[in-house]
Amino acid sequence: MNRRELLKLITAATGVAFVSSNALAYDILPKMELSDTGFNKDDVAFFNEIGETIIPKTDTPGAKDAQVGSMMAVLVADCYTKDQQEVFRKGMKSLKAKSQDKYGKDFLLLSKEQRLELLTALDKEAREYNIERELYGVGTGLPSSRGPESKDPVPHYFSLMKQLVLFSFFTSSVGATKVMRYEAVPGRYNGDMEYKKGDKAWATS
Repeated sequence: MNRRELLKLITAATGVAFVSSNALAYDILPKMELSDTGFNKDDVAFFNEIGETIIPKTDTPGAKDAQVGSMMAVLVADCYTKDQQEVFRKGMKSLKAKSQDKYGKDFLLLSKEQRLELLTALDKEAREYNIERELYGVGTGLPSSRGPESKDPVPHYFSLMKQLVLFSFFTSSVGATKVMRYEAVPGRYNGDMEYKKGDKAWATS
């Protein structure tokens, strides 16, 4: 799976085109200390648990195995516009508030079933929100060219979170090699690779 195919997967899964204009340049992301992102260890733990609800560990690794939370923090800090960052951070507070309102406790203290119920409801809410604002982009497969001065509406905060989870996981070493098939690039080209029905998708092309 190449980067464009990955973005198509993310678009189909979240209902909007990937919003980070720098998404195709993820391999040149700077190495940032967590303190430089504006997030802390509790935030990263929160992101990891959201990720694990979306991509749970089964017979293959889950989001926590890939430590998606750390990459999510960097992507928000380095690739999001100010209004995207604002929506994302307000969304963190909103998700935590919804957890308290519905279950009377912090998201991190919810059971797996409660987390799934909450995020499933948010996913539905996000799709409806994005459709109303004509942000629904299934099948486009392209990152948004939304610049810092754009007045276009920002997708629902849960769409941003879900996109970052998927992107962080499937571009991680764990996601690329343990969940998908991987062959390092550059490498020898072979245009006649054996494929059997049910084989994992390739993480590279």
